[in-house]
Amino acid sequence: MSYKSDSHFIIKTKETGLCNSLQALGSVVIAYSGGVDSGLLAYYARRVLGSKALIVIAISPSLAQSELDFARQQAKQFGWDLLEIATGEVEKPEYKANNEMRCYFCKTELFQYMQKIALERGFNYLAYGANLDDLADFRPGHEAAKEFKVLSPLQEAQLSKEEIRYLAKEAGLPSWDRPQAACLSSRFPTFTPITPDKLSLVDKAETVLKALGLKQVRVRHYDSEARIEIGTDELAAFLANKDKQLIATTRLKELGYKEVIIDPEGYKQGSANIIRH
Repeated sequence: MSYKSDSHFIIKTKETGLCNSLQALGSVVIAYSGGVDSGLLAYYARRVLGSKALIVIAISPSLAQSELDFARQQAKQFGWDLLEIATGEVEKPEYKANNEMRCYFCKTELFQYMQKIALERGFNYLAYGANLDDLADFRPGHEAAKEFKVLSPLQEAQLSKEEIRYLAKEAGLPSWDRPQAACLSSRFPTFTPITPDKLSLVDKAETVLKALGLKQVRVRHYDSEARIEIGTDELAAFLANKDKQLIATTRLKELGYKEVIIDPEGYKQGSANIIRH
């Protein structure tokens, strides 16, 4: 990933603006997931504010174990003194119902915990890693952020996803080129009730596929059917490898799925919410 000099200047100007805005906060609690957005925000907040930037991660059945492991490793690498909090959104009826506002209830739970921590420890603000590109999408979690007055420093600095990856690479963050990872609840069609057991099953299924060397992968859960989606840059090689396909199918059936389908179109963001005919 490289930029011409004029583009580089623009990004560095945005970087300066981000640092200045973080400095002006005095202290802040950062919502961190391990992804490139929240990772970059955590990086700059700690660089500018030191211990006055508290990095928090929510531990929940909806967070894949591999994502948690990575988030912990990255935080340890940069000495962020990660604070882990156990959130209970998966047990709440509003979240279990899995309607189009599920993310709102998830973020509400998280921000309530963060708000309590900020009050107890004397931190001035809350912030999370929304970026400029997120404004073009419907994200109920943003509504929760508004209600709790959670800041979006990357968005305010006008940083796009591509620019964030560029700065993350410069900073040496391992997440700079990590595929986008939504919570495990996104693997279920809207209105399909969510339970910890179902989330655990999906997590195990995706762990099997990642062990086969796949990076961008989703296991869409349709009751007894698992629909495997693979990143388009990896799909052709996987479809050509009958041995890996057999291993994937066999192991997912051993986990409890009766039918396993490999989607020939590959990974599509939000496809669990597309009506299938």
